[in-house]
Amino acid sequence: MYAGVILLVPSHAPDCSIGGQEFWITFDTGSSDLWVVSSDCTNPDCQDITRYSSSSSSTLTLSNQSFELTYLVGSVLGTVGTETVTLGPYEISSQTFALANQTSGLALSYTGNSGILGLSFPLVASIPLTSGTPILDNLFTHFDDQHRFFAFKLGRNESQDISYSDSSLTIGELDSSLTNDTSQFAFTPVFASTPGEYDFWKLPIQQITINDQVLSLSRSLVRGAPSPIAVLDTGTTLILGPTADVNAFWYAIGTGGSTRYDQQTETWQVRCERAVDVRIKLGNSDTAKEYPLHPEDVNWAEVETQDGWCTGGIQANNGVDSGDWLLGAVFLRNVYVIHQGKTASNPPMIGLLNTTDPSAALAEFTSSRGQDPAPPPSLLRAGSSATELRDTLATCLVCGICGFLVGAIGIMIYRHRQRRRSQGQVHI
Repeated sequence: MYAGVILLVPSHAPDCSIGGQEFWITFDTGSSDLWVVSSDCTNPDCQDITRYSSSSSSTLTLSNQSFELTYLVGSVLGTVGTETVTLGPYEISSQTFALANQTSGLALSYTGNSGILGLSFPLVASIPLTSGTPILDNLFTHFDDQHRFFAFKLGRNESQDISYSDSSLTIGELDSSLTNDTSQFAFTPVFASTPGEYDFWKLPIQQITINDQVLSLSRSLVRGAPSPIAVLDTGTTLILGPTADVNAFWYAIGTGGSTRYDQQTETWQVRCERAVDVRIKLGNSDTAKEYPLHPEDVNWAEVETQDGWCTGGIQANNGVDSGDWLLGAVFLRNVYVIHQGKTASNPPMIGLLNTTDPSAALAEFTSSRGQDPAPPPSLLRAGSSATELRDTLATCLVCGICGFLVGAIGIMIYRHRQRRRSQGQVHI
């Protein structure tokens, strides 16, 4: 069976059926486990959402194995079991999943979603592989090499009614309303620190530009990476990167006092009318392509303050250990992404297709937010980063201190010798 299934399109049906019970769930490329909230979950995060009832299923098998998973924000605790899972026309019997008895910080009540379906690689699954195969691998068994992929397009026009979304997730085929031509995509092998061992959907970042000025990036902390590594993560809202680089980014944009750092929330804020052309170049050095961001993704108005300040779509987080950068929804809204599984002839691949016209996006942003009165962005010098600035200042400070000490010691020795000469006690 090679026909694909569009799982997230404008519709009025839940995404997933588990044991005959239907749920709205989050599809997450930044994790690998499937879990759903149990009727035993009573903490506030579980309120006002559909919960799985063990007593209503005849196909559930529970184990005595506990389940614990901590995300970048939020966590979940529960019990591992197996159940019949249905996604579109695909039914998987005895699929390993977890019943969540406790969740925290996941805003489930706000989103209306009852769980998370992870679409990353088995290596990072919290449920041991000895307990069962992650759902993505089970889904891929339905397809031959040519169709062993899923494709994401995150929409912009999300409704408060969770039954509507202009996002799209397809398995085994492309969404024909977007394109049917895979040759339009730029493909990059998924980066692996150890050959053949894949954890997340990762690829290199070659550069980030602000109005055509190159922002120099810190060296990668990922073993074996020749350049910074980005993780594509539908489960993260913003773009997250190293503090030094993110600070340099907002300092460059902040000409005319158009950015500020909120110490209380530890986030960068930007004037809501600030319009900049930001592009991220992704892929291996010989095949990398540039992907522009819509200005509304850099200048995020979803959390607008009353005094005209918005939240920056790029924020600092040094707690990311899977890569150097996380590219969340504010990046993914600008591309159509193919996640190609491993085949007999190729490693896993990421295919990217640009969907944002920077000129049209700027015109749309200006029409919505008004004209930007601030001066153009300016880097401290071409290619400078906050890391380099910090190191330069530190070096200058150390040199200055050393010079002061050497000078002071020299003066003391000179004065001491002068006193001894006047007393006839100088011996050379």
